[in-house]
Amino acid sequence: MKLLCISNGHGEDAIALPVLQELQKLSPATEIVALPIVGVGKAYSSNGFSIASKVQVMPSGGFLNQDNRQLVRDLQGGLVGLTIDQIRTARRWAQAGGKILAVGDIVPLLFAWLSGAEYAFIGTAKSEYYIRDRQGRVLPSQRNSIEVKTGSYYLPWERWLLSRSRCKAVFARDKLTAEILRQWQIPTFDLGNPMTDGVANVSAPVFYRSQSAQVELARPLMITLLPGSRPPEAYANWRCILMAVNSLILAFKQREIVCLAAIVPTLDLEILGGNLCELGWERASAPDRDLTNSIVDPSTIYYRRDNVTIAISTQAYVQFMQQGDCAIAMAGTATEQFISLGKPAFIIPGVGPQFTPAFAEAQTRLLGESVILVSQPEDMGVEIQQLLQQPDRLQSIAHNGLLRMGTPGAALRIAERFIEVMS
Repeated sequence: MKLLCISNGHGEDAIALPVLQELQKLSPATEIVALPIVGVGKAYSSNGFSIASKVQVMPSGGFLNQDNRQLVRDLQGGLVGLTIDQIRTARRWAQAGGKILAVGDIVPLLFAWLSGAEYAFIGTAKSEYYIRDRQGRVLPSQRNSIEVKTGSYYLPWERWLLSRSRCKAVFARDKLTAEILRQWQIPTFDLGNPMTDGVANVSAPVFYRSQSAQVELARPLMITLLPGSRPPEAYANWRCILMAVNSLILAFKQREIVCLAAIVPTLDLEILGGNLCELGWERASAPDRDLTNSIVDPSTIYYRRDNVTIAISTQAYVQFMQQGDCAIAMAGTATEQFISLGKPAFIIPGVGPQFTPAFAEAQTRLLGESVILVSQPEDMGVEIQQLLQQPDRLQSIAHNGLLRMGTPGAALRIAERFIEVMS
């Protein structure tokens, strides 16, 4: 089998990657090539997968739906020519008898349909939780939305693409969404969300262990920082997050705090460090082993101010996700991965193009009580302090994360079903 994986963004590439790796293990003879619509597809190329077409970074970073001005910049940057070339690549793949796995939203799905090939779809962007609660009831704020009026968060034209005979499988991101899509005879499967696989942690969050109160008093509070992946927005997010971290100094005067900044390799650590120095942070040597909870990345950079240490790494993403008790986040996929671990994420609306107030509000609907929207970064310390004093709420958040994101192992389950339906 020849397989072309089409995805549209850094997060979508990261979600597709474990599925492709499982497919490679299950079917070594399958030729797998990636077609990243947005960005350069570093997740693919750095893991040995070939790129099918030319790649180019657009000014918008792929967030055209967040700001119309970004569309103009992308058009000036060659968006039309790039898109035509990508569609031609998909069509040539189909003409050679290849299959397609589309990952993301309607854009890769449309490319898959336009190609003429048989295809499957991993829907990362859409969930009924945007308009419904845990029980499937419509949220009061969404009663007049077009999605509710047309019956699903997947709009009629999207459902049309999903119901074509060439669409062999749709892998919904959660059980509720799968149940709704099946009402239109769409071949939908609820096999979990692949984005949880890469950060899965078998140990329970320390908040929920027995004698957690005593444990809390004896150890530093670990907070993961997630500024996002795409410059220049990620740098603006970082400055906003640092304002939130400053508020921790006032709220937790008697507690050691370690902030674990999970930074993607595309960001410049000198810029991040410069922001810290401007705010009065000082570069520090590696703190005591107990304080850093055995950080394994030797290239980690440390900064210190009062009772707070910030550890910055581009190589310890998974470890920092797993070690954090909670997160301060201004990201999409990373926030979803974090709450899948059963832990709370505190989010701050930014200026975009991705993490706007509208995006942040939508994320609270998608992820429910696992995310806490903090309007002003200066309020972050108090918000975290208050949550830590509510064990019942923390338990509910742990359950909610599993419900919204599913159990680990989704990549293997999806790969197995993909081979089955495409054979």
